[in-house]
Amino acid sequence: QVQLLESGGGLVQAGGSLRLSCAASGSIFSINSMGWYRQAPGKQRELVTTIRGGSDTDYADSVKGRFTVSRANAGKTMYLQMNSLKPEDTAVYYCNAVLRTDWGSRPSDYWGQGTQVTVSS
Repeated sequence: QVQLLESGGGLVQAGGSLRLSCAASGSIFSINSMGWYRQAPGKQRELVTTIRGGSDTDYADSVKGRFTVSRANAGKTMYLQMNSLKPEDTAVYYCNAVLRTDWGSRPSDYWGQGTQVTVSS
């Protein structure tokens, strides 16, 4: 059983910072990549950032220069440092991992339950 557990969401004022974390646990053989997605009310879920290995990262244009993704704990913990937050960053943020549960398994997507980030003006 694989679990992705997010923490760090909350309410902040515009210009403030938050740090989200995602801890992967359970029967994990290998993690191909991890990422953060977000979904605002009435909008489609969108990619925020992905990280493969320890340093291969991609960011949505809307967060470049403000958000930083990193991994620790042998790649099983992912962080999202969010600075200079804007009201338009308000969304439910979801942790994603593409992983294999054992040697013979196919890499599959796993998702956390989401954590609410609200940025007030």
